[in-house]
Amino acid sequence: MPNASRHESPGALCGMPRREFLRLGALGAAGLAMGDWLKLATFAQPAGAADKATAKAVIQLWMGGGPPHTDTFDPKPGAGDDYTGPYKRAIPTNVPGIQLCQTLPLLAQQADKFAILRGMTHFTRAHETASYIMLTGTLPSGELVYPSMGAVVALKKAYEGGYQGALPPYIAITRPPGRFNSAGFLDARCSPFATGGNPGARDFRVDGIVPASGMTTERLKERRALLESLDALAGRAELDAALREMDANQRKAYDLILGEAKEAFDLSAESDDLRDRYGRTTFGQSCLLARRLVAAGVPFVTVNWGGWDTHKQHFERMDKMLPDLDKGFSALLEDLHQRGLLETTIVVWGGEFGRTPKISKEPPWNGGRQHFCDAFSVVVAGGGFKGGQVVGVTDRLGEKVVKRPVYPWDLSGSIYKLLGIDPKGRLPHPHGCVAYVTPPVGGNVATGGLLTEIM
Repeated sequence: MPNASRHESPGALCGMPRREFLRLGALGAAGLAMGDWLKLATFAQPAGAADKATAKAVIQLWMGGGPPHTDTFDPKPGAGDDYTGPYKRAIPTNVPGIQLCQTLPLLAQQADKFAILRGMTHFTRAHETASYIMLTGTLPSGELVYPSMGAVVALKKAYEGGYQGALPPYIAITRPPGRFNSAGFLDARCSPFATGGNPGARDFRVDGIVPASGMTTERLKERRALLESLDALAGRAELDAALREMDANQRKAYDLILGEAKEAFDLSAESDDLRDRYGRTTFGQSCLLARRLVAAGVPFVTVNWGGWDTHKQHFERMDKMLPDLDKGFSALLEDLHQRGLLETTIVVWGGEFGRTPKISKEPPWNGGRQHFCDAFSVVVAGGGFKGGQVVGVTDRLGEKVVKRPVYPWDLSGSIYKLLGIDPKGRLPHPHGCVAYVTPPVGGNVATGGLLTEIM
């Protein structure tokens, strides 16, 4: 692993008062405390750098597990059967010189609206670490657990940026994308509000509070019991006050979702024709819901679609998943464009890494693709990113970046910049540590810098 030591941490220990520890612990036990963001008027400050922003919102299409770059946005039709499998053709797009895999004919007609980052690369093939790197835009270290981009945007565009919307500033459809606490060292109010439910279902409704980070009912009970055991460490009144605050915040969140704001989640308000264009699938209707939410003023929406970890039966699964991706993603771009929202909405598609270009035909894989971080693709559109562009080049097999590598912090820093968030600015840390929006990367870790060629 490259040298990841790059944070300033004044003092050997960054202390937290006992009362604050109890309050954050109680709120964290529920996965997220969504009522906290109802207090955002208290935290509203002048927008500052946001006045120069070209983007107001982000829709993150998160393909959990790692989507295959050579079967989507970086085809290698001449690589041979051991690499292409049945997807042997690259098809032209509406931008001369740019080709996509044969699996994405609808997106091929929207290529003028997006840019392909074919030079994405990082250093790990482990899901958890790779997800952390891609979602936070930084390398892991033993000093700080960083917040996701969504949490940073919630802080900077909502709690510090004057957001006055009726909805949470960070919403995940249907669950948070990471295998870690999305808020990191930030306050729990920066965690995503997870909708639950299934937007593709006929009777979709928001289930209410869905615990972050895969929290189960049993784990919640265990954490509640642990918190109650803290009675031995602190006054009972302090603990009761923290738990009461948690319960009150949960009730506020439920009241909100059952109140006027629920109209933003009502997909039946859309025409049957438009819903059909997105596809009557979970992913398609999630994309439509994301468009409704940014139109309602939500700064960051994640559509979390897992199932891309295709070690086995890769092509059988891609035959089912890629048409849904093609339909939902292309409809989202077209819909945002037609409504004049694409100019101010960043859309970013990708996962924690890609898949091996060479197919694993041997047992037990029998035609799968494995984890691959050396070279993979991410797609960005809108909000100031120029469409019809390709950044980075991979070799003839798609196994190595040979021109313009793009690192996760290059991507996150560029997104922050377009949102009017200073990538070199600081984040508040509960221990008083020095933490940056985009941490400086040192040691032997390379960086390509902001994506100025498409900004």
